[in-house]
Amino acid sequence: MSHHPDPLLIAGREYRSRLLVGTGKYKDLEETRAAVEASGAEIVTVALRRTNLGQNPDEPNLLDVISPDKYTILPNTAGCYTAEDAVRTCRLARELGDWDLVKLEVIGDPKTLFPDMVETFKAAEVLIREGFKVMVYATDDPVACKRFEDMGCVAVMPLAAPIGSGLGIRNPYNLKLILEQAQVPILVDAGVGTASDVAIALELGCDGVLLNTAIAAAKDPVLMASAMRLGVEAGRAAFLAGRMPKKLHASASSPLDGTFF
Repeated sequence: MSHHPDPLLIAGREYRSRLLVGTGKYKDLEETRAAVEASGAEIVTVALRRTNLGQNPDEPNLLDVISPDKYTILPNTAGCYTAEDAVRTCRLARELGDWDLVKLEVIGDPKTLFPDMVETFKAAEVLIREGFKVMVYATDDPVACKRFEDMGCVAVMPLAAPIGSGLGIRNPYNLKLILEQAQVPILVDAGVGTASDVAIALELGCDGVLLNTAIAAAKDPVLMASAMRLGVEAGRAAFLAGRMPKKLHASASSPLDGTFF
């Protein structure tokens, strides 16, 4: 494995990109392929209940354009409303592709798509016990996010705003509290709308961002995927550089002492 000077480390594996992307809502598989490639992502999440990964030999297979040889395939439990359904879906992922790195989400409300945290905790407990490496979608509750980490989740993914809303980061203060206490990667998941949202998440110190609709629903998905890639890179660089402190009053860019006239 080639080493990157600033890798994203998830479940013991290094990644160069801090952008994770989904594969839903594109007009066809070719657009999916082009957008994912333009994003620079190395982890690609797929909704197992909605995507053909070989379950149906008569339909186009996503893996024909998103090769497991090139990308880490991250099966997710989108569409699950109970812990039982989510666990069953992850077990299917293990049978289909021997995938044990999974994104767990258990939806509690069909209108907001907020997670049902009680069911999510139940599912996480079972999956971790069965040896799955769980990346968990959660509310931006610092207490709950810390509990997921303590349970053994390999990454915690608090929402920025409702899934597919494009509203951007609504509560940066909670994200800061989550980051302050975290010992596992924290990735913003859901609600991102454009590249500036991605940059803000990375500037706050988030380890990465997972998104789908913001690219797929753009007028030019491939160009937006490229913009998201640049937003991640800019946000991470700004975080590492350390921004200047905010001040109430002006401060001259050039000193006044020693002026010529």
